[in-house]
Amino acid sequence: MDEQTEGKSENIVSTKSNIYLLSIIGEVEGHEALGERAKATKYEHILPNLARAEDDETIDGMLILLNTVGGDVEAGLAIAEMIASMSKPTVSLVLGGGHSIGVPLAVSADYSFIVPSGTMVIHPVRQSGMFIGVAQSYRNMEKTQDRITQFVADHSQISKSRMEELMLDTNMLVKDVGTMLDGREAVWEGLINEVGGISEALVRLHTMIDNKE
Repeated sequence: MDEQTEGKSENIVSTKSNIYLLSIIGEVEGHEALGERAKATKYEHILPNLARAEDDETIDGMLILLNTVGGDVEAGLAIAEMIASMSKPTVSLVLGGGHSIGVPLAVSADYSFIVPSGTMVIHPVRQSGMFIGVAQSYRNMEKTQDRITQFVADHSQISKSRMEELMLDTNMLVKDVGTMLDGREAVWEGLINEVGGISEALVRLHTMIDNKE
């Protein structure tokens, strides 16, 4: 395998069984490349691999491992929508963190886990670069935020209104508006299905595969 091919498949690997492992780490990179020193998940690598996994008859399910600070909204939602639309069973596991756009990525799977020390940060959509201070700009940001909150509400047990409350909390984050949830709090809020680690996630995924057959 040459270096270019390896780089394009480094986030998704096959195990000795019939399960694919997809890792979403660091920052989700969008249309602009991040610096060479940044850990990044490149959406242009992930999307075709997900399509390939969906079409591969030897793959029966997918385990998504998340430790991400968030990143590009469009790229993150594109990956989340791909995962959510897969016909094969999918299970996600939040490890260090599933922050920002990592929240819809975590809930896009059929079933989700988070380790007890894992965290999830929910905050409003941010705008980087040049920002035109007119009403249309704010409306566009609201629409983008609605896309995120609606997706999360559709794929978890939390309501859209509760998501918005957590996004706009001013009492928790020092330098930002929003909420940080640890593993048990994320389950209590209905974002994540269960607190657990890799063994629980694999048992659940194998059970889902067996039940589908």
